[in-house]
Amino acid sequence: MILAVTGGTGFVGGALIRHAVAAGHAVRALARRPQPERDGVTWIAGALDDAAALDRLVAGSDAVVHVAGIVNAPDRAGFAAGNVEGTRAILAAATRAGSMPFVHVSSLAAREPDLSNYGWSKAAAERLVAASSLPWSIVRPPGIYGPGDMDQLDLFRMARWGLALLPPPGRLSVIHVDDLARLLLALATGPATRAIHEADDGSGGMTHADFANGIGAAVGRRVLPLPLPRALLSLAARLDRRWRGDAARLTADRVAYFCHPDWTIDPARRPPSAIWAPQVETRAGMADTARWYRAQGLL
Repeated sequence: MILAVTGGTGFVGGALIRHAVAAGHAVRALARRPQPERDGVTWIAGALDDAAALDRLVAGSDAVVHVAGIVNAPDRAGFAAGNVEGTRAILAAATRAGSMPFVHVSSLAAREPDLSNYGWSKAAAERLVAASSLPWSIVRPPGIYGPGDMDQLDLFRMARWGLALLPPPGRLSVIHVDDLARLLLALATGPATRAIHEADDGSGGMTHADFANGIGAAVGRRVLPLPLPRALLSLAARLDRRWRGDAARLTADRVAYFCHPDWTIDPARRPPSAIWAPQVETRAGMADTARWYRAQGLL
């Protein structure tokens, strides 16, 4: 098949492209900047606000996987531009090209749209996909980790010092990026499900402390999980913004949904086992992630 992919230069999109090419599929991937040549990949210059580029991306494709999205923006308008209008634009291009399967990467944050601008924007994008005439599938990943991820790096670095600064007590689900990529590929190349899927590592979720202890084991240290009240996390977000500017990992918007007590997946929304099942055991995946950080000189 020929797969049209947005977000192919990012963490999840890159993993999807690797798995798609390894499975013998051809990929057409949108990119703002010139990319090195890769076997099986045709880079399409442009962005989600460029209708002509999107038409070139989807022309002749058998399915679209919309991975691109904004996770950090200064205000609601920024999230709307990236996550809502970007989704509207790629849906329009896919519709103009014909009735091709459309796989949309959302987030568990879409379940609680009133908590954050990010969650609001992902929920609005989901509504656009569900209302389209295309055969669609929506995936709401929980916390994504794996080699190449930069969002979890700070937690791994803290764990080296035996400390884990966490949100107030709660539970979460996680998924390895390779398992997520396999799910997206299965949905893109199989029958449209017209369903919202929530997928994880198969564990059913864990406490924040369990997650921190798993990272500690991956870096070879016993860690002290230290839940912080929301007020302190908000202060830390302001300090991170001053220190790293637009590169800040902890933002006020993220604090808003980090403090929600339950970010585990809904078992009723698990993808059918005939379509997909997780393959990466979490402790092994975390250890592999720590090895990648070390190999890159990041840990």
